[in-house]
Amino acid sequence: MKSLVARFRSFNGCLRLLMVQQFTINTAFYMLMPYLAMHLTDRLGMAAWAVGLVLGVRNLTQQGMFLVGGTLADRLGYKPVIMGGCVLRTVGFGVLGFSDSLPALLAASAATGFAGALFNPAVRAYLAQEAGEERRVEAFATFNVFYQAGIFVGPLVGLALLAADFRLVCSVAAALFLALTAVQLRMLPDRKGIASAEPGGVLADWRTVVRNRPFLLFSAATIGSYVLSFQVYLALPLQAHRVAPGGGDAVTTALFAVSAAVAVAGQLKVTAWARARWSSQRAIVHGISLMGVAFLPLLIDSGTATQGTDLVGRIMALAPLFAAVALLGLGTAVVFPFEMDTVVSLAGGRLVATHYGLYNTVSGLGITLGNLATGAVWDAGDRSGHPELTWWALAATGGLCAACVGLLARTGRLAARREPELTAVGS
Repeated sequence: MKSLVARFRSFNGCLRLLMVQQFTINTAFYMLMPYLAMHLTDRLGMAAWAVGLVLGVRNLTQQGMFLVGGTLADRLGYKPVIMGGCVLRTVGFGVLGFSDSLPALLAASAATGFAGALFNPAVRAYLAQEAGEERRVEAFATFNVFYQAGIFVGPLVGLALLAADFRLVCSVAAALFLALTAVQLRMLPDRKGIASAEPGGVLADWRTVVRNRPFLLFSAATIGSYVLSFQVYLALPLQAHRVAPGGGDAVTTALFAVSAAVAVAGQLKVTAWARARWSSQRAIVHGISLMGVAFLPLLIDSGTATQGTDLVGRIMALAPLFAAVALLGLGTAVVFPFEMDTVVSLAGGRLVATHYGLYNTVSGLGITLGNLATGAVWDAGDRSGHPELTWWALAATGGLCAACVGLLARTGRLAARREPELTAVGS
């Protein structure tokens, strides 16, 4: 904790604000979203298809609009786009808590999704520019500690407030975003990226990014890492219910806690250790490899953990699952800061938010397709009596993804492009 505080204080006030801001964003988001489906079904009595539609609209809007959000950040400046996203979240969360109309809920869900598409690329581009080339990796590592801490704290706060009323959860979450907007208005400096927009307009910006072949190849090569990290929400909870019938929800909650704790406790040390030994590209390769290896402990058939199982039996049944999530979290911690830094390097410091926007869109599409494939393999494994097929497939995905990044690095396609030497300008 002392090292985190010292590292945090070593950054300027703007970077510190961006980090605390991300903790607040994630706390507010995760105190509400994990319980939204339950609210829609149990309290509003909505059909399953309607619940899926509401949740799907949020994800589709966010993933589909990342490129737009990044472009707006490069053209308008980071501050107004970040603030606009927070205002949208304030309104969207308020409507989610106090409306029972499907059209209103869909509009609110779309607003919360577009909000994420606005501030996610802008925050990352802002952080990269403010930290500078020398401290980008370090800044992203510290940023991820706050990011993961918000994921850890949010559901706990939401669960406590849910005991009173779901509307209270929404009200507090909306109030956090409103307070954040006020703080940003007063304290967040105006910034625009260096050489942040092409003179030919938005289409010229997009053509520039799409023609950046090394960046596109890197985006495609890392898709698998996002598919693997998302298994905390898909395959690992399914496995929790398989090995702990009747207690799968509690085990899943514990998995989220372990995943966040690994990042919060180990991120800075892991990043410093990797940076002292490897290049950014080599760190990404090793980190993704570890993410694939994380699924191998699940090949061990250690029985089930039921109420009648003794303590040793329960520990043995759950040990592979917790080993997997810990290794997955560790691999993600290795990859994240170097991956974010590589995107900026491949962008040459220009149109950084737009590059992040397209990168997020590509990874979001990959997650969607990867989840469909993972679900299909899971079902096929169940039908054939070979549930281990899922873990072999995910491990192979990690190996293939790491090999692709390694190939790009060896052929020189991930070499950093020359970045502007000018300092950031105000918007």
